[in-house]
Amino acid sequence: MALRTPIPWMIGPLVATALVSVLGAPTESWTPLRNAGQWVIGTALGLYFTPAVGALVASLWWAIVMGIAWALALGLGFGAWLRHVHAGHLAALSPSALRSTTYFAGAIGGASEMTLIAERQGARTDLVAAAHSLRVLLVTVTIPFALQFAGVSGLDKLAAGVRDVQPWGLLALSGITLLGALVMQRLGRANPWFMGALVVTMAVTLCGFTFSAIPTALSNAAQLVIGVSLGVRFTPAFVHTAPRWLASVALASFVMMGLCAGFGWLLARLTHLHPVTLLLGTAPGGIAEMAITAKVLQLGVPVVTAFQVCRLVAVLVLAEPVYRWRYARP
Repeated sequence: MALRTPIPWMIGPLVATALVSVLGAPTESWTPLRNAGQWVIGTALGLYFTPAVGALVASLWWAIVMGIAWALALGLGFGAWLRHVHAGHLAALSPSALRSTTYFAGAIGGASEMTLIAERQGARTDLVAAAHSLRVLLVTVTIPFALQFAGVSGLDKLAAGVRDVQPWGLLALSGITLLGALVMQRLGRANPWFMGALVVTMAVTLCGFTFSAIPTALSNAAQLVIGVSLGVRFTPAFVHTAPRWLASVALASFVMMGLCAGFGWLLARLTHLHPVTLLLGTAPGGIAEMAITAKVLQLGVPVVTAFQVCRLVAVLVLAEPVYRWRYARP
């Protein structure tokens, strides 16, 4: 915070943890804490979905579909480029393993989910996981600093439906969102603690119920544990895993950020929303990280959340069928 960095409660712990992890310090992210952080952030974001905001987001369905198509096309292009560049360096892999590795490394989806699907298709999962981890790190750090440098913040006119913390309302909200997270976990859904809390809070807020705002200190703590959970992935072993592969992923990540900025600008012209809101909505980062960026910098939280959530679900559902269609046809 003293350095006035954007989203300091997430970027600070992320960078600090990544640095000490790379240097060999024994760092670890405790899963229950990470889950609790996602639970808090999912709940906080759901509070933005008032009936008026819900109507706005629903009217943008066509733009969200365009965003999904863009993400799938971008992932296909990224994967094809990785395969072209590394066909010689990864000669030990069979042709099918190379295809699955590069395809799922390029898909714009969650790291754990894409790695699990890639494993089913015979991919080299360490490369897939490394690609997603590095991409999310670069996007999470680069975009907020770029927005701060450009002086872009405070553009959001869609405030959360409730701003005051009500102890009993907060307790009730905690209970129903906890139930939603546990149900999602029971059903085996992706990101259950984030998605369960988000969906439940969205539902009650869209119905006009206002329980309580989320205390700022709690939101900051949630960002901190999410930052730590990202930073611990960058161990010495990670750095020494196929340096050429990581360099290629880094280069492609920056190119994709530029392409998404252009696509966001195009969608902004069509929707009359601010280009930065659509940049965050289509950026190739993680849903929680991009939504936190929008929340802290006040840059169209519900629109960014809707774009990112719909993309996450669509990629999870479509990534494997698209792979089979693209590569497993007779």
